[in-house]
Amino acid sequence: PRGPAASRISPRAAGAANLQDLEGAEDAEKGSAVEYTAKAGKLMALYKFTRPHTIRGTILASVAAVVRAMATTNELGQTLTAGLFGTAFLGMVGLLLGNAFIVGINQIYDVKIDRINKPFLPVAAGEMSQRRAWVYVVASLVGGVGIVGASFSPLIFRLYALGLTLGAIYSVPPFTLKRNPLAAGGIIAVVRGFLLNFGVYYAVKEALGVPFQWDPVVAFVARFMTVFAAMIAVTKDLPDVAGDIKYNVQTFASRMGVGKVATLATSILCLNYLSAIPEFIARPGVFNAVPMLGGHMLAFVYAIYNRRKLVADDSMSIKKFYGRIWNLFYLEYGLYAFL
Repeated sequence: PRGPAASRISPRAAGAANLQDLEGAEDAEKGSAVEYTAKAGKLMALYKFTRPHTIRGTILASVAAVVRAMATTNELGQTLTAGLFGTAFLGMVGLLLGNAFIVGINQIYDVKIDRINKPFLPVAAGEMSQRRAWVYVVASLVGGVGIVGASFSPLIFRLYALGLTLGAIYSVPPFTLKRNPLAAGGIIAVVRGFLLNFGVYYAVKEALGVPFQWDPVVAFVARFMTVFAAMIAVTKDLPDVAGDIKYNVQTFASRMGVGKVATLATSILCLNYLSAIPEFIARPGVFNAVPMLGGHMLAFVYAIYNRRKLVADDSMSIKKFYGRIWNLFYLEYGLYAFL
C-alpha cells in the first residue's frame, strides 16, 4: 500500500518547490536591497540639500567662538556645568537648522538656474521633489526658531530671526536680493561675518553668566570674517555665469568676467590678511604672534597661489578656485582658536 500523500511527492516536484522557495527568497532580498538603496538615495539627497561646505563653515565658526568665549572666562571652573554643554548643543542644532533653511529655500526658488549652474543639487537633479524640499525647509525653520526661542535670550533670538529673514529675502520673491550683487554680498557678509561670530560668542558668555565685553580678538575676527564672507558672496557666482546670464541675474561675475572678479576678490582677501600686521602692532600683548602673523601670511601666499592657478575659461578650474576660497575660510577659524 502507498504511504501518506506527503511521501508520494515526486523528486521533481520537490525540486520545483525548493526552487520556488529560493526564488522567493531572492526576490525578497532584491526588494530589501531596492528599499535600502531608495532610503540611502533619500539620505544622500538630503545631505546634498544642506550644502555640506556651508555646514562645515557654521560648525567651525561655532566651535571656535565657544572655545574663545570659554578661554576668556576666568570663572570657567565655577560656571562649567552639564547644562552648559546641553545649551551649546542646542545652539549648534539651531544654527544648523537655520543654515538648512537658508540654503534650502534658495534651491527651491533657484531650481531653473540650478539646472544649468548646479545640476548636481537634488532639487535641480530631480532627486528630491519640491514638495519634500518644502517639508525640510519648513521643518528647519520651525525647529530652529523653536530651539533658539526656548533656549536663549530675546537678544539672541532677535539676531537669529534677523539672520533667517536676511537669508529668506536673499532668495524669495518679490525681494530676491541675490539679483543685486551689492545687496547679495551685504547679506552674506552680515550673516556669516558679523551675526554668526558675535552671536555665538555673546550666547556662550550669557550661558556662562558672565557680563558681555568686547574681546579684541573676537572684534578682529568678526571684522575679518565680514570682509571674507563678502568675498565668498562675490566668488560664489564665478561658476554660475552661464545660468545667471540666461536668467538675467546681475552679478559681478556676469558683468565683469571671471578673471577680473577673481583678481579683485583675491586682492581684497590679501589686504584683509595684511591687516593682521597693524592690528598686531596696535594691540601689544593681545594676539599670539605665530597664528596672527605667521598664519595670516601663509594664507596670504595661498590666496595668491589660488589666483595664479585659475584658468578663467575652464569650468573645473573655476570650481577649484572657489573651493580653495572655502579652504581659506575654514583655515581662519582654525587660527581663531589660537589668536
